[in-house]
Amino acid sequence: MNKGNVFISGASKGIGMAIAYFFERNNYTVVGTSRNKFEFDKKSEKLIPMKLDVTCRDSIKSCFDELKSKDLLPEILVNNAGITSDQLFLKMKNEDWDNVIDTNLNGVFNLSKIFIKNMIKNKHGRIINISSISGLMGNPGQVNYSSSKAALNGFTKSLAKEVGKRKITVNCVAPGFIESDMTSYLNEQGKNELIDRIPLGRFGTSDDVAKLVLFLASPEASYITGQTISIDGGLLMY
Repeated sequence: MNKGNVFISGASKGIGMAIAYFFERNNYTVVGTSRNKFEFDKKSEKLIPMKLDVTCRDSIKSCFDELKSKDLLPEILVNNAGITSDQLFLKMKNEDWDNVIDTNLNGVFNLSKIFIKNMIKNKHGRIINISSISGLMGNPGQVNYSSSKAALNGFTKSLAKEVGKRKITVNCVAPGFIESDMTSYLNEQGKNELIDRIPLGRFGTSDDVAKLVLFLASPEASYITGQTISIDGGLLMY
């Protein structure tokens, strides 16, 4: 039995792919996208990969039309697509700023804008944005990335206030250090220094994040909206 349709941007690896698998295992039909063509490692009729550039509104409109024709418009939207282009501010190029903002922030606007109308029509929906603790505490060399994620937190709160009466919740998940491509560059000493700062004494996993996203999409989370929930092992406490 199909519980509903889920759309996940940035689903070709890491956190996005883990989220897709958790929804699929819980009987949702999942459309997962990436800027480049990809396939899910797991074969399932409930996992549908699509190539999509979240910064291209014409491509998004074509995607919307295709999903509508196949009765796959999502009740649950997970905005996970994101990039980094780290550089100290004085050395940061204009394109480093523009590309990160375009994907991490404008991409969320583009997808939310086109899919939310159907949620409003159905008086039900979940929008879950994947942010970062960098957007809450800042990070040297990530003025562009931290700015995009901080803005995403504000986007989430404002949109939640607008659509709450339509039975649509909007929340943010802000991962800390997660075992992924973004931490693979660290040497053993660097990893140990970071782990020493984390009260739970380890990096998180993509599955940790996916479980939280699945909960926020569930009926049990129907009274949670406008929140940015850190999942960081206690790294950021305030």
